[in-house]
Amino acid sequence: MAKVLNNYVIRLLTSADEVNATEWNQLLATQEESTPFMRHEYLAALHASGSATPETGWTARYLLLERDGGLVGACVLYIKDHSYGEYVFDHAWANAYHQHGLAYYPKGVVAIPFTPVPGTRLMARTAPDRAVLAQALIQWCAQEKLSSLHLLFSGAQDIAACTEARMLLRHGVQFHWTNTTPAYEDFDAFLASLSQEKRKKIRQERRKVAGAGVTFRHAQGATITPDDWNFFYRCYERTYLEHGNAPYLSRDFFQRMADTMPENWLLFTAEREGAPIATSLIAINPLNSAARGQKDLEIPRGVAYGRYWGALARVDCLHFEACYYQPLQWCIDHRYLRFEGGAQGEHKMARALLPVKTTSAHWLANPSFADAVDRYLEREGQGIAQYMDELQDRSPLRKLSV
Repeated sequence: MAKVLNNYVIRLLTSADEVNATEWNQLLATQEESTPFMRHEYLAALHASGSATPETGWTARYLLLERDGGLVGACVLYIKDHSYGEYVFDHAWANAYHQHGLAYYPKGVVAIPFTPVPGTRLMARTAPDRAVLAQALIQWCAQEKLSSLHLLFSGAQDIAACTEARMLLRHGVQFHWTNTTPAYEDFDAFLASLSQEKRKKIRQERRKVAGAGVTFRHAQGATITPDDWNFFYRCYERTYLEHGNAPYLSRDFFQRMADTMPENWLLFTAEREGAPIATSLIAINPLNSAARGQKDLEIPRGVAYGRYWGALARVDCLHFEACYYQPLQWCIDHRYLRFEGGAQGEHKMARALLPVKTTSAHWLANPSFADAVDRYLEREGQGIAQYMDELQDRSPLRKLSV
C-alpha cells in the first residue's frame, strides 16, 4: 500500500522480506539513539523464527517514508491482541475498556518485541520527517479502527515528535551502569567509587561464587560455538519453564543471531569442575569499535545490554556474578560507556546500576478514555518523580566530602 502526503510517499509493507535491509540499516546508522535491536536482521529473525508472528499475537507492519525516491523515515508497527512481551504495562487500561463494553484489542504498538531497551523507534533523516512519520502512524491506526497506539521505550527525538503529535507521555524507571571519564582503570577502581557498605557486599558476593569453585569464561561473536549456543538455550529455556512459562524466543531465533549478527553478542559461561553450569548472554553495541580495548583511552564508548540468563545448578550469588559483575568487569576492561540492566529490578542499585527515567508515548482513539488516561498519567508521573528522588537518596556511590 502506498499513499502520498505532502511531499512524501508513505508505504506500508507486511513483511521484513519486502523491506530493503541495506536501506533500513543505513537509516538506523544515522540515528543518535540506535541499538542493535532495530537492525533489519534482528527484526527479521524475530518473525522468521516464529517468535513474534501473528500466531503469537505480533502482526508486523513496516511503515516507510520516502521523499524524492529515497528512504527518509521508517518504523515497525505491530498489531497486537494482547499486552505480553512489552514491559510497559497497560492491563488496567484494557480492563477499563472491557468494563465499559469497549474493545481495547487490537491495538498498535511501535516497539521491539520482548526487548525493553530504550532507543530510536521512529527512524528519520530530519525532525520534520520524524514528525510526519508519527502523524502517519496515528492516521493509519485511526483508519484501521485500532483502539490505541503505543511507542514503547522511545528515544528523546521520538518523544519530541510524539509530543508534537499530542500523544500522551508515560514514564518508567530502569537501572543502568555508567562508566566515568576518564574511564575506570579496573574493577577495583570502580569499587572504590562505591560506599564502603556496597563495596564490601560486592566483594563478599564474588567470594562466595569463587569459593564454590565456579570460574567464568567469555566468548564474543564468532567465537561463541554451536555447543555454547545450545547450552545457553538449555539454561534460558529452563529459567522460563521454572516460572511456568514457555520462553518467548525460539532456539532458531538465536541461531539466526549467530548467523547474521554475531558481532553483537557476548556470552559468559560459568563452569565448575570443568563443566558448564550457567550462562549470561549480553548484547553489545560497539560504538567506535576501533577504540575498543585500548587501555590508554580516557573516553569510554560502546553500550552493553543485559539480556538473558539461566542456570542448571544453584550457587549462592551466581546470578549477581553472571549478570552484573562479569559484564561490568568486561565493560571496564573494554572501555564501554554503559551497561543497561533491563526492565525493573531495584536490587540492581546495590550493584551500582543507577535509576534512569524511560519514556513511552500513547494515543487513544476514544476521547473520553484519552482524557481519563491523561489524568492517570499525571498522577503516575508525580509518583515516578518522587520514586526517582527516593532512589537518588539511596545511591550506592561514595559521598565525596566538599
